[in-house]
Amino acid sequence: MRRPGFAMVIAETDSLMGCAFGFPVRGDGSWWIGFEGILPRSVGQLTMSGNVFAFADILVRPHPQDWELARRVQERLLTDHQASLGATLVDRADGQALAALRSWGWLDIGELRRPTGATTFRALVVPLGERTTARLEGLVTMPGGGGPGGA
Repeated sequence: MRRPGFAMVIAETDSLMGCAFGFPVRGDGSWWIGFEGILPRSVGQLTMSGNVFAFADILVRPHPQDWELARRVQERLLTDHQASLGATLVDRADGQALAALRSWGWLDIGELRRPTGATTFRALVVPLGERTTARLEGLVTMPGGGGPGGA
C-alpha cells in the first residue's frame, strides 16, 4: 500500500497473532466524501485537526483474548500517529467483519458511498482515550435504528 504515513503493527508470540495497518487521514475531509447525512461534528473536527488514522485492515487470529489483542494493535497505531480517532469503512454486507469490529469497541456512525463505486460502506470509528470517547457519545447509529451498543 503506497500512502503517505502508511504504518503496520504486527503482534506475535511464537507465531503471527494479528496485525493492523493503515494511514493518516488527510485533514481536508476527503476521507468522508460520500457520507450519507451529516458527518458528526466531533468526527469532522478531529479530521480537520489531523487526528484521525484510517485502518485499512485489522486481522486477529481467533482466540479467547482477541478483543484485547485487537484493542492493543489499534491503540499502538493511533498512539504512534498521535491520532485520537481511528476510522474504517466496511462493506455493509460483511456482517462478520462489522460484528467483530463492534465487539472490539468500534462505533458505527453511518453509511458512506464513494461517488465512483457501487458498494455502500458502514463508517466506523474507534476513539483513543476517555476524552475522545466522551466527545463521540450519542453520535452512534446502528442499522435499523438499534442505537448505541446494539447490533
